[in-house]
Amino acid sequence: MNKSHANEPGTDVPDTPASTTDEQHTIEQEPSQRRGDVLEANETHANPAQSDDLHGNGLRVEGLTKSYTAGHEPVLRALRLTVPAGALAAVLGPSGGGKTTLLRIVAGFLRADAGTVRLGGRTLAGPGVHVPPERRRIGIVPQEGALFPHLSVARNVAFGLTGLTRGERRRRTGGLLELVGLAGYGDRMPHELSGGQQQRVALARALAPRPQLVLLDEPFNALDSALRAGVRADVRAALRATGATALLVTHDQQEALSTADLVAVVRDGRVAQCATPQDLYRRPADPWVAGFVGDAVLLPATVGGDGTARTPLGAVPLAAAPDGPATGTVLLRPEQLRLTAPAAEGAVRGTVTDVCFYGHDAMVTVAVEGHDAPVGVRVAGPLPVRPGEATGVRVTGEATLHPAG
Repeated sequence: MNKSHANEPGTDVPDTPASTTDEQHTIEQEPSQRRGDVLEANETHANPAQSDDLHGNGLRVEGLTKSYTAGHEPVLRALRLTVPAGALAAVLGPSGGGKTTLLRIVAGFLRADAGTVRLGGRTLAGPGVHVPPERRRIGIVPQEGALFPHLSVARNVAFGLTGLTRGERRRRTGGLLELVGLAGYGDRMPHELSGGQQQRVALARALAPRPQLVLLDEPFNALDSALRAGVRADVRAALRATGATALLVTHDQQEALSTADLVAVVRDGRVAQCATPQDLYRRPADPWVAGFVGDAVLLPATVGGDGTARTPLGAVPLAAAPDGPATGTVLLRPEQLRLTAPAAEGAVRGTVTDVCFYGHDAMVTVAVEGHDAPVGVRVAGPLPVRPGEATGVRVTGEATLHPAG
């Protein structure tokens, strides 16, 4: 052991966890099964009594209110959020909506003006109660990893492991590094790792003390787009393998929808809607949520006694028709629109104004008669049109109606 680290907390873990070339090959071939098995074995040896703590009552936030300056509008306004035990919830919203403030209050770095925070049935914050951050059993994965630059990977992971024997620390550290796909990296220094590898180490460090909750503060922002998806998938797999409850703060809609079990959209300091990714995308609470979570086609509509909406794109069936005649806004997604010949039956005529090619698909913008705003049509495969050409647009599937008022 390097003598300069002899008195640092958690640094008596050997720099190189035990691993073999065969084990590493197995991880690459079957990461989910192999990593889960290894961690389960290590946790059983380390402290089996603590594994049940991961399946507590989850996170419950009630009436959370916070203002930074007296007399100004609050950043959080009686916010409510429930995250079931073992779930990964994403908090999604525009800048200034209160996402980071919520995370800092849950972590214990800020005190709320009102409201309560409960974790696993224990009150962490509330009237007359403020549990210090170090006693909350919450792990944090910050932006860009924030690893200790003078400690090896193994010592970074083991830093918060106190009250364990050297063997228990070694097993816990080795199991977590294998879980995040970094078996054999224990003796490396943070500057020798890529950005994605540093984020994996940061996750392993957060999971090491067996927290009841893991907070992830936009941890993928610094990664390039090609790397981001892979690291997100690894982080999600690691959280599921340990059964940890997690809260991910992000402004990336795709990240929230593709990663989380639940997505809470925060607007003006409140949760506008909290639902599974599919429910949020298909049945948004209002037009603002619809437009914020993915691309949306919003059309004015009137509904007659037959329950069908009349829109600038023609008659559209509704997923849930109102009891009687109504007016409002219908929501369609761009993938529900199809390009046709200009004079095709059942289609409305339009003119292509723009084409944005993304590789896997393209967004074709079409101006249609009777509607002020152009509509977006998502097209897969070869592009059949160019800007300036006439086209037809036809609706497929059902729309969601948001009644006026």
